[in-house]
Amino acid sequence: MIEKGKINSLQMAILIYPTILATAILLVPSITGKHAEQDMWLSPIWGSVTGFLAVFLAIQLNKRYPGQTFIQYSEKIVGKLLGKIIGLVFIFFLAHTCGIVLREYGEFVKGNFLPTTPMMVVMGSMTLVCALAVRGGIEVVARSAQIFVPIVTVLFVLIILLLTPELEPANLYPVFENGIMPSLKGAVVPGGWYLEFFMISFLLPFLSNRNKAVKWSVMTVVAVMLTLVIINMVTLFVFGNITADFTYPVMEAARFISIAEFIQHLDSIVMAIWVGGIFVKISVFYYAVVLSTAQWLNLADYRPMVFPIGIFIAILGFWSAANLQELEKFLSSIFPVYAFAFLALIPSILLVIAVIRGKFSNNQNTEEKQSMM
Repeated sequence: MIEKGKINSLQMAILIYPTILATAILLVPSITGKHAEQDMWLSPIWGSVTGFLAVFLAIQLNKRYPGQTFIQYSEKIVGKLLGKIIGLVFIFFLAHTCGIVLREYGEFVKGNFLPTTPMMVVMGSMTLVCALAVRGGIEVVARSAQIFVPIVTVLFVLIILLLTPELEPANLYPVFENGIMPSLKGAVVPGGWYLEFFMISFLLPFLSNRNKAVKWSVMTVVAVMLTLVIINMVTLFVFGNITADFTYPVMEAARFISIAEFIQHLDSIVMAIWVGGIFVKISVFYYAVVLSTAQWLNLADYRPMVFPIGIFIAILGFWSAANLQELEKFLSSIFPVYAFAFLALIPSILLVIAVIRGKFSNNQNTEEKQSMM
């Protein structure tokens, strides 16, 4: 096995939680608000269905091919040639998605805090930091997440508590004014984020206690759902139906905080939440790209691939969109379909084929045993 490190199921949960939320906390409220308006808080609940689907697919495939990642068992299921083709396309999807996440980070930091800093400097510095973590292996990435996630969580709770005087619960009404369809439409984009739970398929082979994988995976889906519901409700309570007019509603809400004209200008805390979460998210995708590439090429070690792939990811991120508006359009219209194709449709097809092949193999073995008796 290329990766010698081991993590436990709790560490996997800590890794995957910010992998979903890091970008969602800033962008999802605005996108869901455009479709669901005052029912936007319901959209993450409906969208969580795809999260449970992604977990189911990853767990079931791992049960049939324990110790193997998506790249490895795709060759076992559909044959070497077709498996290699699927693996190559999937690697590009992972690299492209990682590049998009890196570009989101760059746009946010440059647009809100470092307007005169070149985009490639902002993106390149994060790529380098993540590369060092990825080169250290899955254990280093997991332990980094164990440091960052509790801090990010505390800062997030602090922002919510300080926003309490600004909240207007009346903005929640009327519920279902236009029926259930607006909230379902608003769930499409969060559903694309939830599908990223399939990334656990690159972590499951390295678990030291696989018997708890289902429990912690389901708990993480629920935790992400509750967090997104809270975020959507808070932004709705602060801005009402104009939430969709802001690109980063959470950032704008943080700027509303002013207690005794002493505690204010707390957008830097949102920045800290974003950077901590985005570091973990990029590292997880980055690690998956590097590991998958090494497995696809049948290399003995993935570490020599870390920095070259990091440069490739940074270039993809730089070329992924001309500006923030184009990036936002991609995330709100194309990404849900893009994610569904690679993180749900292809794994579903592979699982169906694996089940059929498994039943056929069992029937064949039974017939052989009966003929020998």
